[in-house]
Amino acid sequence: MKFVIGQKNGMTRVFDAEGRVIAVTAIKVLSTSVTKINNVERDGYTSVQVTAIEKAGEKEKIREICEFRVEDIASYKLGQKIDNEFEVGDVASVSGVTKGKGFAGTIKRHGFKRGPEGHGGNNVREPGSIGAQQPQRVVKGRRMAGRMGGTLNTISNIKIVDSSSDVILLAGSVPGPRRTIIKVISK
Repeated sequence: MKFVIGQKNGMTRVFDAEGRVIAVTAIKVLSTSVTKINNVERDGYTSVQVTAIEKAGEKEKIREICEFRVEDIASYKLGQKIDNEFEVGDVASVSGVTKGKGFAGTIKRHGFKRGPEGHGGNNVREPGSIGAQQPQRVVKGRRMAGRMGGTLNTISNIKIVDSSSDVILLAGSVPGPRRTIIKVISK
């Protein structure tokens, strides 16, 4: 299993061998090291906890602590540095936190239609009725106004277009704004 913790640097484009344009997201690979190894006897499952460190000049700052489930924990040791093992053509799953959009109404959040504007219509951007006489409450899951974005999102089957020791180029878009933490995992 290959995994890496990175920071989204933004989007750009590259050209393939046939001259077609591919939109790519650049991920800066952060320096990671193993901080804990979980085994079946003690924890009930096998995983590796890693810490991602961002270097800013001479200072080091812990950006993220993540746990990745692995089959074979014998190949990991405490303090071991995790290098970028991804190659061009690999397919991976990418996880990140989406952009937070704050409090949003039903039109922006769920794509509701606007109400009538002419002939005295007063409910132009309002949600309308939220329930009936029975069960005399708002049913769970009712689509209403509320906070939008800022949730963990995973995108599967993203192809790796280019890979070096410090930057990975992923085909397509990745959730989150610039400088957000991104986890890239391949089986």
